[in-house]
Amino acid sequence: MLGNLKPLEIVLILLVIILLFGAKKLPDMARSLGKSARILKSEAKAMKKDDEAPVADTHTAESAPAAPKTIQAAPGDVTSARPVTEPNHTTQG
Repeated sequence: MLGNLKPLEIVLILLVIILLFGAKKLPDMARSLGKSARILKSEAKAMKKDDEAPVADTHTAESAPAAPKTIQAAPGDVTSARPVTEPNHTTQG
């Protein structure tokens, strides 16, 4: 469908978009779209990394204290980082 558009039609579509949203809002929209794409990319990498990581031996995990894990909204964004609580795997009894 997009392959059939002529250059004049593309220019008219872009002009209508600029008129609808305003030239001031377009950079903000593009910035938020880029931030969302970075978040999606970092989450996808984290999921792949979690799938590839071998299961840790419980004896080595107990000997070394682990640093608290955090979730960040975007790579390098420390202002929105929040701690992650993980379920406790110890048995009660």
